[in-house]
Amino acid sequence: MDSTTIHTLAASAGSNDPLESLKAVAALRRELDRVETIAVRRARNANASWQLIALCLGVSRQAVHKKYGRS
Repeated sequence: MDSTTIHTLAASAGSNDPLESLKAVAALRRELDRVETIAVRRARNANASWQLIALCLGVSRQAVHKKYGRS
């Protein structure tokens, strides 16, 4: 995970230029999705249950399994 990229994008999301801000928000969303996917995979490799992963993400077990169950 490149936290510098996330911090840079988050800062750009606060830009006074609304179009620049929107571009940064979209890029930040993609980066966070990528990081979340990696974290879920690492948690599953460490034998974390779908229920525990869902609890950490604030979603249902079914939602997290549907999104990442085949990853």
